[in-house]
Amino acid sequence: MKKLWIGIIVLLTAALITGCSQTGDAEEAKTIKVGLNGSGVPIWEKVKEKASEENINIELVEFADYVRPNMALADGDIDLNAFQTVSYFDAFIEEHDLDLAPVGTTLIAPMGIYSDKFEDVEQIPEGSTIAIPKEATNMGRALLLLEKAGLIGLPENFDGNGSIDKVQDNPKNLTFEPIVAAQTPRVLPDVAASIINNGVAVEAGFVPVEDAVFIEDDTAKPYINIIASRADETDKEVYQTIVDLYQQEDVANHIKEVYNNSLIPTFVPLENIGW
Repeated sequence: MKKLWIGIIVLLTAALITGCSQTGDAEEAKTIKVGLNGSGVPIWEKVKEKASEENINIELVEFADYVRPNMALADGDIDLNAFQTVSYFDAFIEEHDLDLAPVGTTLIAPMGIYSDKFEDVEQIPEGSTIAIPKEATNMGRALLLLEKAGLIGLPENFDGNGSIDKVQDNPKNLTFEPIVAAQTPRVLPDVAASIINNGVAVEAGFVPVEDAVFIEDDTAKPYINIIASRADETDKEVYQTIVDLYQQEDVANHIKEVYNNSLIPTFVPLENIGW
């Protein structure tokens, strides 16, 4: 009988240890909800796979617009989001008075200058017409790109927002024709050059890094995309782990491969983008 009781005690102890171990594992497993729009899903599927090896379960939450991901983050419905540029993020949180902050950088979807007629921006002749996207944020970005290409000059305090009347120097007397962003590829036969957003260019069949005659690079700080969290949670270890997993070479290669080099992985310190 004594041996029987000893056997029972041993079995109960083993079961208790196993149960505690399983409970501990369950407590250690973390589920993090990441808000995205559809275009970012292939990247995050890769990050999700990597995170599972670190006992982090990433749940991808897709949004169809560019408003709800930030509101959902502020409301606590998701833990992180990854869909927006620094410029858009800064303007959005100021307008809506949200206490959010970036936790890491991801990529840039470069805007480019395209032309059917010229292979270099220096070949664009005096008096030419340049099509630019008419939406305010896109227009400001287009003007900065034209300035970087050496075609115009802008005021030193130009903040990326504004209209054509902000052009300070126009040595070639160029004419700028505002066009709905989605139509900028279609006017190429009628203008010397057209400035086209990355997504619009890809939809039109262009490979931005190959077909643009001038293109943004990873120094276009306001247009680097970010991962964001609530401001009081930016130092959470699990978030920093996810950022570290994203900013690894295999993810960078995955981005280049999946998006045919149309997106540029851009992993820079937050202080480099003004945070």
